[in-house]
Amino acid sequence: MKKLLKYFKGYTLQCILGPLFKLLEASFELLIPLVVASIIDVGIKNGDKPYIIKMCIIMAALGLIGLICSVTAQYFAARAAVGFTKKLRHALFDKIQSFSYAKLDKLGTATVITRMTSDMNQVQTGVNLTLRLLLRSPFVVLGAMVMAFTIDVKSALIFAAAIPVLSIIVFGIMLISIPLYKKVQSRLDEVTQTTRENLTGARVIRAFALEDREKAAFENKNDGLTAVQRFVGRVSALMNPMTYAIINAATVWLIYTGALRVNSGVLSSGEVVALYNYMSQILIELIKFASLIINITKSVACARRIGDILEISGSEHTGSMPMKKGGDIEFKNVSLRYDEAGDNTLTNISFKVKSGQTVGIIGGTGSGKSSLTNLIPAFYRASSGEILINGQNINDIDTDSLRKNVAVVPQRAVLFSGTIRDNMRWGNAKATDEEIYKALETAQATDIIKSKENGLDSIIEQGGRNLSGGQRQRLTIARALTKNADILILDDSSSALDFATDAKLRTALKNIDNKPTVFIVSQRTSSIKHADIIIVLDDGYAVGIGTHSQLLESCDVYREIYDSQYKKESSNA
Repeated sequence: MKKLLKYFKGYTLQCILGPLFKLLEASFELLIPLVVASIIDVGIKNGDKPYIIKMCIIMAALGLIGLICSVTAQYFAARAAVGFTKKLRHALFDKIQSFSYAKLDKLGTATVITRMTSDMNQVQTGVNLTLRLLLRSPFVVLGAMVMAFTIDVKSALIFAAAIPVLSIIVFGIMLISIPLYKKVQSRLDEVTQTTRENLTGARVIRAFALEDREKAAFENKNDGLTAVQRFVGRVSALMNPMTYAIINAATVWLIYTGALRVNSGVLSSGEVVALYNYMSQILIELIKFASLIINITKSVACARRIGDILEISGSEHTGSMPMKKGGDIEFKNVSLRYDEAGDNTLTNISFKVKSGQTVGIIGGTGSGKSSLTNLIPAFYRASSGEILINGQNINDIDTDSLRKNVAVVPQRAVLFSGTIRDNMRWGNAKATDEEIYKALETAQATDIIKSKENGLDSIIEQGGRNLSGGQRQRLTIARALTKNADILILDDSSSALDFATDAKLRTALKNIDNKPTVFIVSQRTSSIKHADIIIVLDDGYAVGIGTHSQLLESCDVYREIYDSQYKKESSNA
């Protein structure tokens, strides 16, 4: 929590002026009951209308000055709260961006989204309210008690007795509520995750007619969140009735005591009214303070959750050496085990690739194909063994330098909202239209541009939902080619393409000007059989490495995959 205070840097003045103007407003408010007492004891008692008018003008002036102070305080508090949250949001986003794939997998997308949105908004509200009311409410409560002592010590003892009891109630409920609100946010994470999964997989859910099951699952998560919110709501709800009961009891006691002292001539009627007004001010401020405490409690819980992310160690490892030009890659007994996994995903993988060669990777589902390619751009780090790129250990290479020289087309074709040109320039911000068209031609995607009225300026909707699966895949391949990287990874990125288009794509890849080292992950032997090297994976082991003809003779797994796809060709071989 204390580490978050540094994000107030640059807003120190606003953090001082906001509460200061609120205290000025409170000071003018504390003078109002004395003015009212003077009107009663002097103006009304003596029938002095000019005096009454004069004091009413003074009271209106105090109210107007208080309003100006309040608006000014709100301005400074809002600037500080928004500025602080802006810096904190940037810091959180930067921290998330620094996490490795492994760390993001462990945290979960729903948790990160909740912290960036709901938690951050709650913190902003809490900071705003804190700057405006945290000092004001106690100041008015204590100020009202002090003013009461200046009027009558005996009557003011009622204030001195009531305020500590009220403080115990307010702070006691706050201490109980803080951990409960943290639990509420955790349950909100679960609801967010369920919602996200249902929205992302809506088509799959409907295809399997599992809407009722998903509704029941969501209802279960939502009921859990509701139950915790109800419980913490009941605890927080105790604050208002308990404070009301104590304040009203104190008010009755004050009026009774005041009446006796007026009869005895110790107090005037105006002074009793002033004491009552001070008691009312205390009641109002304590109600405000109670609501403030609830909001601060929520904000503290949310701030701690944000702080937990910012304090996570193990940001993505990066070396200091720039990557040398070229695409020579060597794996030496490389193994990979994901966090909290029981077994290795990859075990003792060894192979060597020269710059400009094409490498095919094939194997059954879950054999470790994507895991292997994810090691090359250092999305994950090898658990053991050594990966050399152009003779450099991958752990010694600066991560940014490495990834600038590696172009990746993931299994899931991801496009961003904007124009086609904007998407093509993700890997190369300075790419010319000529370079983009050349990449589109290699990716067999020029027909997509020709079919669009605005060409490269055509709009792609979020996630590329206005494109077919094959169009999305070809555009993501073109985006990677625009990067002109030394290493190109195609992770099962042509699965939605027909065989003819796939064949044209493979032919075009061989004629790329910069001659990158190409890794092709595929389920089809037709997509990789012309590769210079084919790596066959089975349950995380490289059970075969060689050319297509070599593997047909020496690797049972590869032969089985090939036979399952080309039975006729296999029988004629």
